Amino acid sequence: MNDIFENRRRSNGKTHVPVWFMRQAGRYHAHYQAIKAKSDFISMCKTPQLACDVTMGPIEDFKFDAAILFSDLLFPLEHLGTGLRYDPGPKLDWHLDTVAKLADLKELAPADLFFRFQKDACALLKKTLPADRTLLGFVGGPFTLYTYVTEGLHDGNLVSAKRGLHDGRWEGFLAKLLPNLITEMRVQAEGGADAVCIFDTAAGELSSGDYARFVVPALKHVMEGFKKACPHTRITYYSKHTQAGHLQHLLELPIDTIGVDWRCDLVETQKMFPGKFVQGNFDPVWLHLPQEVMVANLRAWHQDLLARGLDPAKWICGLGHGVTIQTPEANVRRAVELVHQEFSY
Repeated sequence: MNDIFENRRRSNGKTHVPVWFMRQAGRYHAHYQAIKAKSDFISMCKTPQLACDVTMGPIEDFKFDAAILFSDLLFPLEHLGTGLRYDPGPKLDWHLDTVAKLADLKELAPADLFFRFQKDACALLKKTLPADRTLLGFVGGPFTLYTYVTEGLHDGNLVSAKRGLHDGRWEGFLAKLLPNLITEMRVQAEGGADAVCIFDTAAGELSSGDYARFVVPALKHVMEGFKKACPHTRITYYSKHTQAGHLQHLLELPIDTIGVDWRCDLVETQKMFPGKFVQGNFDPVWLHLPQEVMVANLRAWHQDLLARGLDPAKWICGLGHGVTIQTPEANVRRAVELVHQEFSY
């Protein structure tokens, strides 16, 4: 399949650039808040009907071209026995701060069974979504999951996590994580996901050399294992804070769509990955600006991209990261409308 948005809407002989936002189903949205008032975050993720309802909210309200499974990237850690709760942010019961604790990483259940809630939610979504919308699954990147299990977060100096790259914790963690991460991706695809996104929000905390040495081989293992099991399901890879020096190490990986944050130039990224789709990448804070300023920014950005040679047929428009809390719903609605009306070819 060349384009998971092949059924995208067309009008007046033109094709609209597709658009979706990371965290488009989230706390900024009244639909999400109404469901959250009667539930809790983990239940919303693990109850397939609730996950479907939350996911569909922004599709019905804002008319995004893709729905992304409402879930959380940390469930593979819970699966390995770290515990997981939200208070309100994610908290683990313990951290992998010594090599000895690798022995405490034990599966709670076979991965196929543990992640069944994601498969069932995808199946519900596939039945519910209009035929011209794409269904995206997602998982966390191996290094991002590793930073959470070692540090409890994915930013800052990451001293413990980076030391663990050299003391055996990284290799030991990967040995237990990677087979189950491939299974998590597979069950989402079996549920009907057209593509599975790998979100690597901690990747840019590493130098490009360490990224190439430690992260890229793990990504290669996951992507090739997934493609072997699900050859027709596309892979999107997004990393935060990474630059061209990092991205050049991904050229041989079976990535179908490369997502970058707003610090990367989309035109240069597209040149680096000929034939691939690029995704992104305007600053999420633009959605907080007065609407006329936001619209002017988007139009100027679009015109600059085209003037410098971006191929719109290989572009999925979106944010450089996720929708932030307190983003005005009216601006989200207007941004999507603008893309559909003016970003065409």
